[in-house]
Amino acid sequence: MKQMLLGVYFVLLSCSPALGAEWEDIVAAAAGQTVYFNAWGGSQPVNAYIEWAAERVQEKYKVRVVHVKVTDIGDVVSRVLIEKSAGKDTGGSVDLMWLNGENFKAMKENNLLYGPFSRKLPHYALADIKNKKNLLYDFTVPVDNLESPWGAAQLVFLYDSKRVPEHPQSMGDLLAFAEKNQGKFTYPAIPEFHGTTFIKQALMELIEDPEVLNHPMIASDFDAHTRPLWDFLDRLHPRLWRNGKVFPDSASRMFSLLNDGEIHISLSFNPNAAANAVENGELPPTVRTYVHASGTIGNAHFVAIPFNSSAREGAMVFADFLLTPLAQAKKADPKIWGDPTVLDIQRLSPEDGALFDALPRSPATLAPEDLGRVLPEPHVSWVQALEKAWLKKYNQ
Repeated sequence: MKQMLLGVYFVLLSCSPALGAEWEDIVAAAAGQTVYFNAWGGSQPVNAYIEWAAERVQEKYKVRVVHVKVTDIGDVVSRVLIEKSAGKDTGGSVDLMWLNGENFKAMKENNLLYGPFSRKLPHYALADIKNKKNLLYDFTVPVDNLESPWGAAQLVFLYDSKRVPEHPQSMGDLLAFAEKNQGKFTYPAIPEFHGTTFIKQALMELIEDPEVLNHPMIASDFDAHTRPLWDFLDRLHPRLWRNGKVFPDSASRMFSLLNDGEIHISLSFNPNAAANAVENGELPPTVRTYVHASGTIGNAHFVAIPFNSSAREGAMVFADFLLTPLAQAKKADPKIWGDPTVLDIQRLSPEDGALFDALPRSPATLAPEDLGRVLPEPHVSWVQALEKAWLKKYNQ
């Protein structure tokens, strides 16, 4: 056992140049720093997890982490850009941020990121880069070690098995369900993240050539490529909750509607969300999870350090802690958050692997092997165009 643990240590040492003197220097410099971590604050389980992680880092490294709860991380990107425009190259208001997708692209293109830094983190060597290519690309944009992964995600649908004996298998099936069950499905209003993900999923299933979504959007071709999506939504919307004239503002609101029986099918971007919600009493125990037969969109989410962070070393220490088996296993626990790990479980020591083996399994969620094909995110250039078109068509 001792030899195996030493082997894991030397794997980390050989894979990460930050171990040894450089990492020791980073840890030493981090002591006493305050890290302002700007992250979505719309979920109590997520907030509680971040608070737990902050307490552990305070205890072990003397780094204070303040969770700055935000609604839209795009607002934080704008703030960092304003600071750069004002020449504030040090002493920035943001030290670490939960980032991905179009916001990462914007920060990368405007040179708003510190790094590359992720390879300096000892536990980055345990990330499952080999099997999870989405750890290297953020919505098709190369990460280039400017972000550190801390969780995986995939679109799933939730349904009340007491009311829905046979769940849909595709967007076509979902439309048929809506036609037979007036008002029993909806999705969040654009540009709320879950709503945008839903229309991206619909486009992927309905577009004639899905391959075009992997490349930058060409404005002159946009209408032709997206026509099947708008035709689908035009048929779906009158059959939605409140006849599609009002949309929920969040996935959390949809959970409430599902719990109250106002809708029978909801959605989430966390494969374990149902287990977490059932455990917390937010959803009834009859709720189950499904994915479409052709697969559903999945990605990873990351943390990144702005170029003018006041506490770079503390931010790196916190980012590394988020990659530890302890932190990743706790986050994957459906009683805590249920966010899937980014680690390669096969490379962990027996003790660390046991943390994941001990995680509770819930009938409300699918086993990892049953989540089906993970579809890559479309190129980020499609996102803003889709949101703009949806708002023009339906936000009356």
